[in-house]
Amino acid sequence: MSPAATPELRLVLAVSLDGRLAPADGGAAQLGGAGDRQVLEEALAWADAALVGAETLRRHGSTCLIHRPALVEDRRCQGRSPQPIAIAVSRSGRLPAALPFFRQPLVRWLLQAAPLPPAAPAPGFEHHLPLQSWSQALETLGGLGLRRLVVLGGAQLAASLAAEDLLDELQLTVCPRLLGGVHGWLPVEAQVAPEARTGWRLVEHRALPGDELLLRWRRPGDQGATS
Repeated sequence: MSPAATPELRLVLAVSLDGRLAPADGGAAQLGGAGDRQVLEEALAWADAALVGAETLRRHGSTCLIHRPALVEDRRCQGRSPQPIAIAVSRSGRLPAALPFFRQPLVRWLLQAAPLPPAAPAPGFEHHLPLQSWSQALETLGGLGLRRLVVLGGAQLAASLAAEDLLDELQLTVCPRLLGGVHGWLPVEAQVAPEARTGWRLVEHRALPGDELLLRWRRPGDQGATS
């Protein structure tokens, strides 16, 4: 798990009954309904920033926003921005400028795995940060004042964090659909850190509208926030 000096990471996903993120032929599944949207916005309200993979942005075009006025007002009263920072995670740093993501009312940062070009800020991003390793990146984000991160996918991003035992919490909305195929929320080739394979504690389960079910697990011994 991430050290105390680095942000807490909560993976937030909607999955099918068979643990899939997308249909067998690929593409965006659009799984979650009103219930999933409710708990997704609650997680975003909790977070300082949201990590989202570049391929997820390319497929969906945009990232998730908080729309419920009460949640936005609560953040304002706490002296926080209306929306968490959106942190795109990309190998190349290249995202189409026409994506609706770049017109959304939020602050955008970029974590780029490839070497950064010298003195060349990425268009559309306020911060352009290197991703040499996840331990280094999380220390950098912690040093910039981020304490709570939601991870919004996709599967490769989730897998890279699970491989290093960096996920503190799993928040899954199980949706009443069967999709089949290979597009699980962890890829079939994913290597999960031995320490992360067992011992998760169920800290919340909640029936949601539309026959959806929220399940939330934390790492053993972790006493982090429960909402």
